[in-house]
Amino acid sequence: MEVVQIPPYFLCPISLEIMSDPVTLSTGITYERKTIEKWMFTDKHNTCPVTKQPVFDYDFTPNHNLRRLIQAWCATNASFGVERFPTPRPQVTKTDILSLLSEAKKPEYQINSLKKLRKIILESDRNKHCVESTPGALDFLISIIKKNISSFDTSACDEALMILSSIQISAQGLLNLIKSHDDDLIHLFTSVMKKSNYQNRFHATLVLSSLIEATTPSKLIALKDELFIEVVKVLSDRLSAKATKAALKILAELCPLGRNRVKAAEACAVSVLVELLLDEPERKTCEIMLMVLDQLCGCAEGRAAMVGHAAGIAIISKKVLRVSCVATEKAVRILHSVSKFSATPAVLQEMLNVGAVGKLCMAVQVDCGLKTKEKAKEILKLHSRVWRNSPCIAYRFQGSYPS
Repeated sequence: MEVVQIPPYFLCPISLEIMSDPVTLSTGITYERKTIEKWMFTDKHNTCPVTKQPVFDYDFTPNHNLRRLIQAWCATNASFGVERFPTPRPQVTKTDILSLLSEAKKPEYQINSLKKLRKIILESDRNKHCVESTPGALDFLISIIKKNISSFDTSACDEALMILSSIQISAQGLLNLIKSHDDDLIHLFTSVMKKSNYQNRFHATLVLSSLIEATTPSKLIALKDELFIEVVKVLSDRLSAKATKAALKILAELCPLGRNRVKAAEACAVSVLVELLLDEPERKTCEIMLMVLDQLCGCAEGRAAMVGHAAGIAIISKKVLRVSCVATEKAVRILHSVSKFSATPAVLQEMLNVGAVGKLCMAVQVDCGLKTKEKAKEILKLHSRVWRNSPCIAYRFQGSYPS
């Protein structure tokens, strides 16, 4: 059986597969469009894979001559089972996006144009980048949200929100938006979360999470209480796993700053997070929840909410040595905060009853990180007069109880 030899210049340098839509970068190297777009837009590289030179122009040039050669070669070798690739359809350009945006400014065409735009960005990461880099596109979408957030017909607002959250705006794009809209954006998306349906709250949470990550700490100190209330509601309502992670990310970014942990605690964040931990979420989510609870227990309001919750200490102690080293560290830190600053007789007795003291004794004996061990020892030494000889502690732990 005769073997068909594929000309090497027909193959993509990255995947070594025959190209169907070859495009050439500014560095002069030709790649398969889907492969190089994944490299650039999905994997977030900004260099040419072969030459390692930086790439500044993402409007790749279609290599029509090479594509025709490949198609002709495929047709010639059709008898050997080689299929001819169809001619690829033209790629969306900034001109196309500007045309859609211009059309969307007319009330009678707005919804239809926005739906077309949403369909375009869902096709590929390359199209998302194209929309983001089109001058005025993001600002126009935000203006639609501002105009329609309080109206009875929110269809245009719904579409604009879905587009903004789906684009996954780059760090530079977020910085540009923050600069042009100042602090108004965080307030805007907080209002969306407050007034909208579940779907819009979901999209607004995703956008808000990215915005807060890109905002300087000095601007995040003076945020209003309503933001924390709405973020905690997203957690409480369990809109989706993705929304939960975005809301946790917001709290993790904000709680270390100023009085934000107090605002979050007053918005009932502690009780909501404890309830979520009861369902034993996946490891990474559990770690983030414990990290946020650790931050919240850094204030009196957070500790009061922790010891006031019927399952608070029990669920925290349950996570020690059960999820991961990171989760164990955060859980022990929480128990340390509670036992050091909120150690009433009732709290100390509860820590014995739910097994928290036993878990701390185990943490001292196993390999769970030096800092975690030291925290556990400190807690046990601090209340040794109450716990050391208690019948609630297993006999095997009493002999190794730190003196």
